Amino acid sequence: MSPLGKLLVIGFGPGDMEHITKRALDALAESEVIIGYNTYVDLIRPLLNGQEIVRTGMTEEVSRAQEAVRQAEMGKKVAVISSGDAGVYGMAGLVYEVLMQKGWRREDGVEVEVVPGISAIQSCASLLGAPVMHDACTISLSDHLTPWETIVKRVEAAASADFVIALYNPRSGRRTRQIVETQSILLRYRDPQTPVGLVKSAYRERQQVIVTTLEDMLNHDIGMLTTVIIGNSSTTVYDGLIVTPRGYQRKYTLDVTEQALKPHQRLRTEAEPWSLDAQEDRALDTPQAGAALTTPAGPSASSAAVATQARPQAMADVQATTAVQTGAAPASLAAEALSRLAVGGKLPGEANARWSGQAPADVSAVGTAAVAGAGATAGTATGGFGKPALFEVGVSPGVGNKKFTARQMALLAEVAGDDGELEYTPDHQIVLRVPCADPEELVGRLRDERFIVMPIGDVFKVKACDFCNMEKDDAVPVAEHLQVVLGGLQAPKETSIALNGCGMACYGAVLEDIGIVYRKGGYDLFLGGKKFGRNAHAAQPVAEGIPGDQITDIVENVIAEYKEKGHPNERFHKFFKRVGVVAGFRHEDAPATVEVNAVCGD
Repeated sequence: MSPLGKLLVIGFGPGDMEHITKRALDALAESEVIIGYNTYVDLIRPLLNGQEIVRTGMTEEVSRAQEAVRQAEMGKKVAVISSGDAGVYGMAGLVYEVLMQKGWRREDGVEVEVVPGISAIQSCASLLGAPVMHDACTISLSDHLTPWETIVKRVEAAASADFVIALYNPRSGRRTRQIVETQSILLRYRDPQTPVGLVKSAYRERQQVIVTTLEDMLNHDIGMLTTVIIGNSSTTVYDGLIVTPRGYQRKYTLDVTEQALKPHQRLRTEAEPWSLDAQEDRALDTPQAGAALTTPAGPSASSAAVATQARPQAMADVQATTAVQTGAAPASLAAEALSRLAVGGKLPGEANARWSGQAPADVSAVGTAAVAGAGATAGTATGGFGKPALFEVGVSPGVGNKKFTARQMALLAEVAGDDGELEYTPDHQIVLRVPCADPEELVGRLRDERFIVMPIGDVFKVKACDFCNMEKDDAVPVAEHLQVVLGGLQAPKETSIALNGCGMACYGAVLEDIGIVYRKGGYDLFLGGKKFGRNAHAAQPVAEGIPGDQITDIVENVIAEYKEKGHPNERFHKFFKRVGVVAGFRHEDAPATVEVNAVCGD
């Protein structure tokens, strides 16, 4: 220890005695002087044993740091206390700044030890579930020391980069507009239903924990003792807890004991097509302009990427079978380009999970159907006579969200221009058809405006009601899960998976191929609906009251069996009738229908 004394800058965590570290306890015990903010001194008073106390109010941080340095230079052991971690918006930096102004040097000056503590982002996250499992940042909304323009830039950057965001100092008696402005910025980049956690006085007597949404967060009490944690695009709410997936489902199946990828395969580049190494490998393999296009020999060639489905169990063994194919058609070029985007992880999270079902190594077999759909064309290069090929894609503002923002509509109008077209469909999405030479750039722009992007054609389409304008939102997490896992996967024939959020089922889920109706806390499942034709019929009710933690697995099992056993172009209701039993549910013939001679002659 320096003969001048010692400065102990201590973070004591959220305030509960059970969450203060042993080193912090020892540091307090060995200190002769305790210096801190009034409230913080009161919180740790039971731990003190007669030390001298110097306590000050708000805005007195500089005087506390100066007094701590002064007393340490007199030879005393001085503890400067902060809640949370002293190095995160605490006193550590200010103490060093005061020392720097005095020309302090480590080798011959006062000894300094910063004792870490549990910061608010960590303590609050533990009460909410696991919202900070992926890249995250902290932003203080206090503009007493930081220009508001700088704070705005930081919020914009974090929002656009899809960080989980923890907001410190969100509101005080005088600062009331900052949190309102911040919400407005975030809503330009994130779905209004993005999960948000509000934690006040974590692990203290008046602790309050609220799970809400970005759209609704300001309807709750937010003050100086509140930490606001805002999820990213993959964050979900399950059983009242906020969870941000880390990304394990890219490689692993979480409900099986034996993984498709063995331990020695899991860190290989080919098992991580989204990685930097994989992108560099693809860049080396990309043909130059005018060069022959290299693609696999045919449908039997396995992908050099990992999967032909979004689900990990569909991962194929990595092979490197390639052959040279010249004179490729624009549609094939388009299929490969979009597949490469998905495999490279460059599409939005949900779209990437769907489109990665078609790796570029299998373009010759399924690329066109997966990307542009049956009878549609898509392109990245040029069509006939040097014109850009037609790119076709479905976009929507969300699974249950039916409200397009003005910015989203403006973008669609701009992208379509004079040569493209926009078509609204019964599937609650807009189909965008536009000549396009660079799908990567276009998809990136759509992603920036928070669109869900879907391929067109024989794929699984997940759609939902608006959950009574999100007032009956209990089933929203299930809808979003199905969208991420199943939406856009290749199907034997275009298949609708529809979820309605209450027993009214006013969006007609019971008429779809697979219908799900949330009712009385459980889910009713309907299979094999037929919406069109003179023998149209509702789907068969096969189960009622399925618990929320089982419904998604059941639907995924139904889909897996249909993908495995369905014939090409075989609609789901015909498949259900042909096989008789799907995922344990037995088919029953629909009641006889009345024969009608249609006026149109069909």
